[in-house]
Amino acid sequence: MTDLFSKYDVPAPRYTSYPTVPFWSDPPTTAQWLDALNAGLAEDAMTWSLYLHLPFCETLCTYCACNTVITRDHGREEGYVDLLAREWAAYRAAAPALSQRPLRQLHLGGGTPTFFSPDNLRRILTPMLDATVRDEASFDASIEVDPRRTTHAHLEALYELGFTRISLGVQDFDPQVQQIVNRLQPFEQTAQVTHEARALGYNSVNFDLIYGLPKQTKASIELTAQKTIELRPDRIALYSFALVPWIKPTQRSYKDEDLPKAGEKRALYELARDLLLGAGYLEIGMDHFALPHDTLAEAQENHTLHRNFMGYTELRTQVLLGLGVSAISETPTCFHQNEKTFPIYERRLQQGELPTLRGHLLNAEDRQLREQILVFMTQLEVKLTPEQQADAPEFLASLIEDGLVQLHGDKLRLTEHGLPFLRNACMFFDQRLRRQQPQARTFSQAM
Repeated sequence: MTDLFSKYDVPAPRYTSYPTVPFWSDPPTTAQWLDALNAGLAEDAMTWSLYLHLPFCETLCTYCACNTVITRDHGREEGYVDLLAREWAAYRAAAPALSQRPLRQLHLGGGTPTFFSPDNLRRILTPMLDATVRDEASFDASIEVDPRRTTHAHLEALYELGFTRISLGVQDFDPQVQQIVNRLQPFEQTAQVTHEARALGYNSVNFDLIYGLPKQTKASIELTAQKTIELRPDRIALYSFALVPWIKPTQRSYKDEDLPKAGEKRALYELARDLLLGAGYLEIGMDHFALPHDTLAEAQENHTLHRNFMGYTELRTQVLLGLGVSAISETPTCFHQNEKTFPIYERRLQQGELPTLRGHLLNAEDRQLREQILVFMTQLEVKLTPEQQADAPEFLASLIEDGLVQLHGDKLRLTEHGLPFLRNACMFFDQRLRRQQPQARTFSQAM
């Protein structure tokens, strides 16, 4: 397997969308984007999700590739509360169905959402929740938190607003790894937030971990896995470190010898995986784990697992509306992203405009391939068209020969050993990548 990890350690998209963002090529006008949004909400049975991007962090974690604003000035909270209110008001006016169709999922990401005070989180969320109809039977509200910046008052306020799931940024429990990525976070802080959330009534506590970080070793990843098992979160995201120094220059501070390569890196995942499976977790997709009672595990069992810009989720809605700087939205026919540069995002909202940076109108081929990639990423098996059946034996020859995928009639299946190579296999469907063959560095390594 070590040789296979080296062989397939090539740049590959993560496929949280298709087309992937670098290949968006047919940008919608504001009117076209709003038409797509309204069409996605047109029928009474349609549901939607809301994502809020809260970008502020007090310190920079050097591994991070998220869109962040580093500041210790909490006075900036007030202005951002106003910007989100303006953006929300603009969408309510342009798409009245947002107040009529059931809201099934609400997620706060960042940045550090708990950079904001409990009162300011209430100021952001209360008007939005008051203006929407929630699907009480399946409504899910979740938030990403930094245990170093999360107080009991934060947890109380969020629980009162209807949040029942909390995702803790952990990454690694080893002090040496924490030091090099500039995220010193004692185990006790993570444990305290975990215990307080459960005591308040949160029914799902999740940990985000990363493998492949600088200075990580088998010993450190084993420590992280054992400490995680001790706290027993309901679900775990164990992400591969995305090394993209051409996008995030802070990653250039790492020395080559500090970073595990290909097979060595994957061995860290396999070690953690074995420990988690031995502790009763189920593997979900290619980088998630959940206890059997968790709704993510139930979704995998029921074949309703979904994947979007937020990763694997148990809910699928027709529309995902993203608010905040750099936030991404999607409908069945269109992707849309807000301005990524904070001053431009701010100026455009103050001028009464929607802060569109870019987007993509999906053509018929895009929609077909998007659905196939989604099915393959969540069910590990997908039906092929006649044209794809003719193309697959040649394009996938290496993966087939290595026993990583199989062709059975009109079905493409991932084998048990093929899971680490799921991103590689998905490249078969990525016609935009295959046609353009980008020369510049675009994606992180598959392994």
